[in-house]
Amino acid sequence: MKNSEPASPERAFQDGLKLLAARDYTTAKMRGKLARRGFDEGTVEGAVARLESQGWLNDRRFAERFAETAVNGGRFFGPRLRQELRRHGVPAELVEEALGRLRQERDEQDDLRSVMERRFPGFSFPAADDRERRRVVAFLQRRGFGLGAIMKILKAEVID
Repeated sequence: MKNSEPASPERAFQDGLKLLAARDYTTAKMRGKLARRGFDEGTVEGAVARLESQGWLNDRRFAERFAETAVNGGRFFGPRLRQELRRHGVPAELVEEALGRLRQERDEQDDLRSVMERRFPGFSFPAADDRERRRVVAFLQRRGFGLGAIMKILKAEVID
């Protein structure tokens, strides 16, 4: 503990609430945060269970919000988004559920086109040299788009 207060279950719960006031956390990340604050495993588990039962801590909600924000911001898509959710400690079944929901609601081609328009306005695949083509394709792949989808968009049109 940082101060002289005892590591009580109530204190762990209150610390968890303070953390959640700033941003969402997964159950796994919350466990780690509370453990690093000096709470023992039993106290951490009790606080996490209480936060979950009262609706403050929810992995499904975290996965859906994180995925929606990442896609809307053009940061992560597809496999990269799956990797980032798992890195945050979201259980595999909730990752797949969140990604499935996004696949139903969004069109990968539209998302790819949007990223291209924002990041590479006026890019013309036929007119670009090999180095520039590789740079653009690599950027889009790092974002999580598949090579097939990338090439389909790049060869089909000049980005406005």
